[in-house]
Parts: sequence; structure tokens; C-alpha cells
Amino acid sequence: MGQSNQSYRRVVITGMGVITALGQDLETFWQNILAGKSGVSRITIFDASQFDCQIAAQVAEFNGTPFFKVPKDARRCDRYTLFAMAATKKAVQDSGIAFESENMNRVGVLIGSGIGGLRTLEEQYSNLLQKGPSRLSPFMIPMMISNMASGMVSMEFGAQGPNMGVVSACSTSTHSVGESFHIIRRNEADVMIAGGSEAAICSLGIGGFAAMKALSTRNDEPEKASRPFDRDRDGFVMAEGAGILIVEELEHAKKRGARIYCELVGYGNTADAHHMTAPSPQGEGAARCMRMALECAGLNPSDIDYINAHGTSTPQGDICETQAIKTVFGDHARKLMVSSTKSMTGHLLGAAGSVEMAICAKVIQNDKVPPTINLDHPDPQCDLDYVPHKAREVRVGAIVNNSFGFGGHNATLIARKLV
Repeated sequence: MGQSNQSYRRVVITGMGVITALGQDLETFWQNILAGKSGVSRITIFDASQFDCQIAAQVAEFNGTPFFKVPKDARRCDRYTLFAMAATKKAVQDSGIAFESENMNRVGVLIGSGIGGLRTLEEQYSNLLQKGPSRLSPFMIPMMISNMASGMVSMEFGAQGPNMGVVSACSTSTHSVGESFHIIRRNEADVMIAGGSEAAICSLGIGGFAAMKALSTRNDEPEKASRPFDRDRDGFVMAEGAGILIVEELEHAKKRGARIYCELVGYGNTADAHHMTAPSPQGEGAARCMRMALECAGLNPSDIDYINAHGTSTPQGDICETQAIKTVFGDHARKLMVSSTKSMTGHLLGAAGSVEMAICAKVIQNDKVPPTINLDHPDPQCDLDYVPHKAREVRVGAIVNNSFGFGGHNATLIARKLV
């Protein structure tokens, strides 16, 4: 048993907003996840016909302008910031919080992006080459930098508390939620707007990841391309979108009569210190991260019912995560339900962890576990219960949410039903 966290302020999730290829509102998204639908299709955002990878999970028919008080502010933001603002507005509405009655010095924002405004960089560099430096936009730099989503959200709402933009590749938004958890526990804020946003489906983004041989090239079957833990997986499928959570101190939430999805109780944050892109052997860094989160939560491995795996559908990553789970959970690993919702959403890079934390919160609320789709031929080295094909209705008391990023960044969150 780890050290109890009861000497700290308790932290809960009270609101959630998502912008994804599977839905731009929480309930549509959740129902599509339970139904095992895929959000992957052929790329239409740009002409990908010359690329090895021609598929992605795109957000269709999105207009970010209505989510800004001042419409011109939307024109001065990259797509990733527009996603973040839209998801934030939805999360705030979902939470029912009235910021006009809050001490805004006690409200913070921690929204990250793994890549930031890559589309802006691509467009402006094209302007530079074709038209010269005089045609560069004065908004290029603020549109491009990865902290701007956090900055713009704080300005939109007047949030004057702790404010950062985490950048840790595919662990970004899990770190954002975890650091927000610690900020509230330490009594440095009462409410944090936390998560991540990504919009890297462009020629540079797809081309760069494809050059690494990281992306699936199953272009003829887009909906079957993301297949975590399957023998025939050949890489991840890029996605875009945002996931934002309202993270709140428990008594603060109770005082305003908030609906509480779940309690955040644990957070782990470690480094592989091994390789730029490959996980450490046997998932050693990931295992330390999960153990740290369990220690923080004061829970035993046997207390966990479900793991939302990082599970990107890469050949080595899925094996290492499986090994890490076995290392940490021992015999209990065989009793755990583990699923990778990236099989449906694609990989939202820096926004993946917070979108998946929203899924985990819905799992706890509804006692329904989402499937891993496309798991037709399980890899013999991936031999846990990955909830293949169909969702399950089963009581879930506590969950683990894993995210692992290039650079060896590991992040784990633990949440449970409020008791």
C-alpha cells in the first residue's frame, strides 16, 4: 500500500469537452466510442496522394469563430488553438461553473500541445519562399507557439491563476492534467482548465512522421488501420482535436453543487532516459511511472479495474506497454481490462491523454468499458485482456490512464469513483 494522499486537498473532474473526429460534443463522442466506431478516413485537408500515409482522423466541418467573444481573435489563432478554445467552452458549460462568481486568481489554465501551430509554420514558410519576407504575417509567431492555447483561454475567461503550456510529445495533456492535480492539491488554485490540443494533419506533419516509418500505410482500409496489440499493426494513425477537463478541488465543487465524474487520486511522471523515439526495454520507464502513480494514489495494483493504454499500434510500443503492465500488476494483470481507444480515435499526439482521460471519467461514471477495435489477430507478445471488438458493462472502481511520448516522457493518471 502506498502513502495515503488524504493529507492533501482532494481533486475531482467536474467538466469535460472534446473536439475529435468521432464527435465535437461529449455525448456523441462517448456513444461512438462505446459503439466501436472508427474516426479514420482518407485525408482531405490537403492533397496526400504523393505521401506514403494518406489517412488520418480529421475533425470535419469545424468552425472555431463562434467560440470567441471577439471574432477577429479566432482569425489570429492556429487551428490547434481554435480546437482548444472550443473544447474549453464545452467543458466549462458541462461543469456548470460560473466564473463571474469565482476568484479568478484561483482559476488556472494548463493546456499543452505536442507540436503547436505546425500548419501556420507551413503556410508562412510557403509565403516566405514564394512572396518574400514582407508577406510574413505579424501573427505568425503567436499563432505558432505551443503555449498560445493556454494563453488565449486565460484571456477569454480572465483566469489569472497558474498558467503553463506543457510540451512533452504524446504525454503532453496527461502531464497537463497531472500537474493541475498537484497544483490544486498544494492549494495554489481551486479550479484548473487542463488538457491538450493538436492540429498537425498537414504535409509537414504527415510527411515527417511518415519519414520516420511511424505511421500506418494501410491506405486502402482507413478504418482498420489503427489496430493496437494486433499482429498486423504497422504504425499509428494521426488524429487532430482537443480534450479539456475542468479539474477542481472537492469541497469547492461540492459547495457549488457540481456534478462530479470521478476523483483524481494519482499521478506518475518519469523519463526513460533511453532513446529519442523508442521505449526503454521491457517498458521499464513506463512501469516506474505506473508505480509512482499508485504510490501517489495510495492504492494497490489489485485496486485497479481498467487501464486505458497508450496503445498506439506501433510494433514495439504495444509490446513494451504490455510488458510494463505485467511488471507492475503481476498476477492481477490477467484480471485487468485494458483497451486502446486510439483504435477508434487515432492518435491525437499531445491531446491524446486528456481525450482519453475524458473517456476514463465516462467509464467510471457509467460502468462501461470501451473496446479495442481491429484486434483480429492478437500479437502473441500482447496477451492481456484488451476488450476486443465490443464494449463491456462492468463495475469500474478505479482506472489507470497511460501516455508515453517521444523523448522518453511517461505520464500516468489514476482516478476512481468518489467515495
